[in-house]
Amino acid sequence: QVQLVESGGGLVQAGDSLRLSCAVSGWIISRSCMAWFRQAPGKEREFVAAICWSASFTFYAHSVKGRYTISRDNPKNTVYLQMNSLNPEDTAVYYCAATQRSGNPPREYDYWGQGTQVIVSS
Repeated sequence: QVQLVESGGGLVQAGDSLRLSCAVSGWIISRSCMAWFRQAPGKEREFVAAICWSASFTFYAHSVKGRYTISRDNPKNTVYLQMNSLNPEDTAVYYCAATQRSGNPPREYDYWGQGTQVIVSS
């Protein structure tokens, strides 16, 4: 059974940093593509970042490039999202997702976590 469990969300002020974690079981992250998505209130879920395959290719949404960094710890089977220079527009529920589908990055993901809330106050 594949499980993705996010943690690390919270309430921060604009300009602060936060690191999200996604602990994965039943799935080998180094042999797949792992991604972060987010969904703000009243908006559709959007892609944030992905780290893929054994070569650790990384992909970022334009809105977070240069501020966010996705990484992974293979022995811990955990994916991270370091978020710097946060602003109120980053407020959302952040989801971790996994897939072995093709794509750079893949568009569809097969497994999802329950999400962790990030609130950035101005």
